[in-house]
Amino acid sequence: MPPRPCVCDLALDRCDATCNAKMLEKTFYMACLDLTDRPVLVVGAGPIGLEKVEGLLAANAAVHVIAKTACAEVHELAHEGAITLEEREYVVEDLVGRLLVVAATEDTDLNVRIYRAAEQRAMLVNIVDVPPLCNFILPAIVRSGPIAIAISTSGASPALAKRLKREIAEAYGEPHAQLAELLNGIRGWAKDLFPTYEDRKVFFEGLVNGSPDPIALLRAGDAEGVRQLIRDRQDASEQLFTAT
Repeated sequence: MPPRPCVCDLALDRCDATCNAKMLEKTFYMACLDLTDRPVLVVGAGPIGLEKVEGLLAANAAVHVIAKTACAEVHELAHEGAITLEEREYVVEDLVGRLLVVAATEDTDLNVRIYRAAEQRAMLVNIVDVPPLCNFILPAIVRSGPIAIAISTSGASPALAKRLKREIAEAYGEPHAQLAELLNGIRGWAKDLFPTYEDRKVFFEGLVNGSPDPIALLRAGDAEGVRQLIRDRQDASEQLFTAT
């Protein structure tokens, strides 16, 4: 088997994965992107490309896929109108007008060309499974209602990230999503009543971390108990702040 080519800035004669250790030293700025209706590009349409497409669709992005050949599931998404698909060679002009690009190909030269062209355009770019050719990484995500928990190992071990995802999903789920929705319903009330951010913070943290525990009530199926708890805390706060 021929040696893997070095594609990072170390410019080694052959890849020895030194750059993977450098990735562990990075401190990533964690952010959540609003991709709704924003144009994004995926190059490659095999099983890995499909996984990336599905993640982007979950965020309501406008996904365009380019690949010489596409798997049946990607064809089906195109047939349904969920994505647009072109089965042809990638060209650099495909980056025009895109917010980000994800490349899921096994062609090293192509991956490097996509990365360099995207970097020149100050685009977000992720070359799947090649951490040095990424200016953003895609964490494993646990989603439940409005709650999203991201898990990253800085590219060190996707397998470990998947295990963490499974364990976190078991610990945090529907009760936390229910509580988030209930608390969101009183944010307007809180802004009207409390004069400062600090006052609102004290109220919500006291509610979330207080006794009885709203998560425990929701796990027991007592949503009405949580609603009553919220109403009681609202009444107490209104009496306090209107009196002053």
